[in-house]
Amino acid sequence: MKESMMLMVILLPVAAGILVPLLPFKKRKHMEIFLETMVVLNSLLVWGVLLEFPEEAFTLTKFTGNLTISFKVDGMSMVFAGLISALWPFATLYAFEYMAKEEREKTFFAFYTMTYGVTLGIALAGNMLTMYFFYELLTLVTVPLVMHTLSREAILASRKYLYYSLGGAAFAFISLIFITIYGTTTDFIFGGVLDPEKIGGRTNALLLVYVMAFVGFGVKAAICPFNSWLPQAGVAPTPVTALLHAVAVVKSGAFAILRLTFFSFGTEFLKGTWAQSVVMALTMFTIVYGCSRAVKETHLKRRLAYSTISNLSYILFGATLMTPLGMAGALSHMVFHAVMKIASFFCAGAVIHQTDRQYVHELNGLGYKMPCVFGIFTLSSLGLMGVPGLAGFISKWNLASAAVESGNPLACGGIACLLVSALLTAIYMLTIVVRAFFPGKDFDDSGVCGIKDPSWKMLLPLFVFSIFIVVFGLYSAPFVKFFQDVANGLH
Repeated sequence: MKESMMLMVILLPVAAGILVPLLPFKKRKHMEIFLETMVVLNSLLVWGVLLEFPEEAFTLTKFTGNLTISFKVDGMSMVFAGLISALWPFATLYAFEYMAKEEREKTFFAFYTMTYGVTLGIALAGNMLTMYFFYELLTLVTVPLVMHTLSREAILASRKYLYYSLGGAAFAFISLIFITIYGTTTDFIFGGVLDPEKIGGRTNALLLVYVMAFVGFGVKAAICPFNSWLPQAGVAPTPVTALLHAVAVVKSGAFAILRLTFFSFGTEFLKGTWAQSVVMALTMFTIVYGCSRAVKETHLKRRLAYSTISNLSYILFGATLMTPLGMAGALSHMVFHAVMKIASFFCAGAVIHQTDRQYVHELNGLGYKMPCVFGIFTLSSLGLMGVPGLAGFISKWNLASAAVESGNPLACGGIACLLVSALLTAIYMLTIVVRAFFPGKDFDDSGVCGIKDPSWKMLLPLFVFSIFIVVFGLYSAPFVKFFQDVANGLH
């Protein structure tokens, strides 16, 4: 029964999403109640599964050899599934008000809710084949969300997202084939599954496959040079871009790379090789590139998108250290960044919803008209900068400490990249805050008359996320301890 619950939490949101266009809701409020009930119920079921922690895997179907579709809860699953299930109910609540002005609401919420279940499929996957299956499915259910407005820009953005994602998945599929041939199993086993007797003299070939798979899964994590789809996807409604940039899509890419590195190929095989140096160098370049582009970008959501590109490679940098501390740092930033970034994106979405202003230079003086939104945006900005006492400081400290402990000379360059990124983050985030609260003596406030904070449906999620940012910053020890246990194979 416990094992079959893992399948239920994946299928329930998918079924709820399918029902949205089919059910004859008499009022919009009825649809909201149905969706929020289903999402909250599913999140409670997810936490029930995670707390019960079923020891046995649930096998849905078996193909040939050791290829199965199966689900299992381990420490990694608990981190990612717990993150998704904690944030999704608030994201759905936020979307209700934001989408009130949009067309084709039922279609939007159908795919939005199905994405919840598909992302949980990635989190709870028990082996490489299962993860790959849901990874591909995630692309298919999120493409309609990117192209929701059906504008020319949205259609072009969805095409690029589709092409990049499918191309990356093709590279990732190669790793599945090699793991099947040269591994003892396709299941996720801490330490890796490669069989030394099968490898023989094919070490370099397998290292090349790892690099290809790293880049393939890294497409969704927006690693350079395959990151241009992410800023373009900002044309989608803000609940979608927050979903793409903070929780589901990009974190699925980072999660898949952690699985690939620590549970399939194994750090014992990878550490100290040229493959480690190549992927680490890619992440370091992406960290600096993303925040550099964010400084130049004037469009609010695209600026946050480039910030996401930079911060995602923090997680990948921790993975490329290939040490327990590196993995713990990666997991901490995966969780803490999700909360900070979804807060900043939702603040940006609230501004766009209330004012139709999308560029940084249009935000002058809005801080006094929307004090709640810009107050929370300021908090998330300070967190992303790494100010002590907030969540971002903890994860960045863990990554820097892991880089020093690794003893890898290249990792010292990674520390420099983190410092440069912190400086540039302060520039591109605080520029927005200063414009909002300190518009200058010559500012004419007649242009912002009538603007105010949004309703509670938008503000409640923002206040919850702001609490998380502070709690993770001040009381991070239990969470970091759990991440370290996962990184040491204890969960």
